[in-house]
Amino acid sequence: MPRVRPGSSSGTVSSHANQLLNKLKDHVGSGTLQPERAHQLFDKLLRQAVPISACALNGLFAALARALPSAACTDGPALAIALFNRMAREGRWVIAPNMYTYTILIDCSCRSRRPDLGPAFFGRLLKTGITADVCTFSSLFKCLCDMKRIDEAVGVLLHRMPGDMPDVISYSTILKGFCNEGRSQLALDLLQMMVKKGAGQSPDVVSYNMRGFVPDVGTYNSIIDAMCKARAMDKAKLVLRQMVDSGVRPDIVTYNKLIHGYSISGQFEEVVTLLEKMRSQGVKPTVFTCNTVMDYLCKHGRIKEAAEFFYSMVEKGHKPNIVSYAIMLHGYAKEGSLVEMTDLCELMARDGIVSYLHCFNILINAYAKCGMMDVAILFFKDMLKQGVNPDEVTYLAVIAGYCRVGMMDDAMEKFNEMIGMGVPHNATVYRCMIQGYLNHGDFLKAKELITEMKTKGIHPRLSKSQGIDPGYLMSQLFPGA
Repeated sequence: MPRVRPGSSSGTVSSHANQLLNKLKDHVGSGTLQPERAHQLFDKLLRQAVPISACALNGLFAALARALPSAACTDGPALAIALFNRMAREGRWVIAPNMYTYTILIDCSCRSRRPDLGPAFFGRLLKTGITADVCTFSSLFKCLCDMKRIDEAVGVLLHRMPGDMPDVISYSTILKGFCNEGRSQLALDLLQMMVKKGAGQSPDVVSYNMRGFVPDVGTYNSIIDAMCKARAMDKAKLVLRQMVDSGVRPDIVTYNKLIHGYSISGQFEEVVTLLEKMRSQGVKPTVFTCNTVMDYLCKHGRIKEAAEFFYSMVEKGHKPNIVSYAIMLHGYAKEGSLVEMTDLCELMARDGIVSYLHCFNILINAYAKCGMMDVAILFFKDMLKQGVNPDEVTYLAVIAGYCRVGMMDDAMEKFNEMIGMGVPHNATVYRCMIQGYLNHGDFLKAKELITEMKTKGIHPRLSKSQGIDPGYLMSQLFPGA
């Protein structure tokens, strides 16, 4: 959010205008400003004979730009734009908009998901002869990048901004835009240009207010994050090398992004190398680091190594969080290690970790798959006692478990409960019930459910993978169809 600097008033502010502005700001601050009320108060401002200061009105627009969504007003930035446009349409300028006014409005365009309005406000600023500053340009770049007009943003950066004006934020905005579009090579080229230009800057220019071209750790982390998400790990490694060569020291955020990127790319040897490098440089891993490593190990069937890592977390000064437990529970569930799951649940309770929906779903599904429906239902009941509402995944796990062991009355009870609770029920849960009845020879019940599905507009989509030929099934259930 661009900072609004104090400015001198262009005229004497009337006490009534002040009261109106204060009333508007109070409503914004308390989250009670309704758009209709805002327009009413703003209309009164427009009728004031004495102009108010640009600084005062900019303060209102800035407050709206930062306002969190509330029941009264879901989009403060959009309201700021609407009030400004109302003033423009009326032709009653209670202020002469200045550079900060337009900078705030361009920023509001991004925040209100109307980036197309940003260039229009920028054009209006240029027509007035007002000189834009670096915050104005940076807000414009955000709009252009959101509109996928990143080449235009680069053109403005390189050819329309004064040579000494671009700062780290200007470059970082466009770099992130390139990365989001998957144009990683262009991001690297621009980063290289940024570094070269920064080499010619004096230390005072570089350090003052983040001005100058020298990328900082935040800039490098943004680019590395985008490269990792795109699984362009060779380029992420290149950026890391350039980062170190430029004298910028990687922090824990840098390492976490790289470790996560290498993990999802299946390059675990690189993860090990990074962990060793972290240790040698005195960078301590976080719980997120540990969770990322355990998640990789569990997903690749290396549950014993994951368990060793999990139980060593406390020794390393990290208390496992709910995500840590969920990762390990899921790993044990895949292996069918129910004893270890039970031990882990007891450890969770001792550590004061409150389970949540995802953990309950893992536990219920694991026991249901093993046919231990009594234990699965104990977890289901415990879930309800803790105030956690089951979702479609929970019900499907229970229903599938009952169908698997032939307890179709219990399966139907949970199926009806699911519908009664308003939990979404799609073709998957219907297919599960139908298959359960078919496996136990109750074609009549299967036919009733298929008819019910058709009535609700849900297509059965039966397949051979369910253990029965769909053509044969339909001929048996619907003779002559």
